[in-house]
Amino acid sequence: MNAKTVLPAVGMTAVSMVLTLAVVVMWLGTAMPWPVAVVVGLGIDGGWLATLAYERRLAAQGDHSTPVTAVGWSFGLIATGVLIAHALTEESAGAWLAVAWLPIAAKALWLVHGLWERTALTGEALDAIQGIQQEARDEAAVARARLRAEASTEETRLTAVTQAGARVAHVQARTADTLSKAWSTLESAREGEDTGRALTSVTTRVTPGVTPRWELPVWGPTEPVSAFALESAGALTDEALDALVDQIRHSETPALSYREMASRFRTAGHSASEVRLRAAWKRVAA
Repeated sequence: MNAKTVLPAVGMTAVSMVLTLAVVVMWLGTAMPWPVAVVVGLGIDGGWLATLAYERRLAAQGDHSTPVTAVGWSFGLIATGVLIAHALTEESAGAWLAVAWLPIAAKALWLVHGLWERTALTGEALDAIQGIQQEARDEAAVARARLRAEASTEETRLTAVTQAGARVAHVQARTADTLSKAWSTLESAREGEDTGRALTSVTTRVTPGVTPRWELPVWGPTEPVSAFALESAGALTDEALDALVDQIRHSETPALSYREMASRFRTAGHSASEVRLRAAWKRVAA
């Protein structure tokens, strides 16, 4: 794995050193003996190699020295400066300037290699990290699938409950409409002008002297009253019945309806026929 970064750094360093030595020999060889120029070039390359070797030794020990690093970069900058100065004195300056960056590039590659080494992990650690990441992805996928399934189930349940509630409401509305129509029909028949005469003409032949009165049925719970209770209870006068009905009717705010008043009247132990009780209600409520 280290070859991915160390080989480019070694190759770039070798090329830049050869180029630096060649440039120093060609450039300074005209002004001084070439052995001297070779020594100058080898001095630059040697200082660079020495600092690079010391940096690598410290890196292998897990240490770092800022002065050594600064010296190494100084040799790199010197080599780059030599190449740039040589390029400026040549006619084809562009070609020489194109390779003047090689020493700096070599130092940058060694920096990348050092970062690689400091962050490199073993195969076991990489496998463990991949396993942890895969496990986290699996758990996230399972959680997302569970949430989607729960959301779909809840949506189905709410749809079913809503539809059932709509059906119940429809049935209740239809039943209430039917009951209201039936009650309206009964009320119309009861309040009709010819209802009493028609019932009288039918019942007088069976029970002479009796004039029946047709009352609407009362919806609600009823309790049977024994004959003994009816006989023992004293009959209330119309005035007393009116006062009692009015008292029960206004015992709460707003005033009670007839059904509530009648239920409380019976519960309190009072007795009166439905005909008299309804007549008293009409007199009080009028």
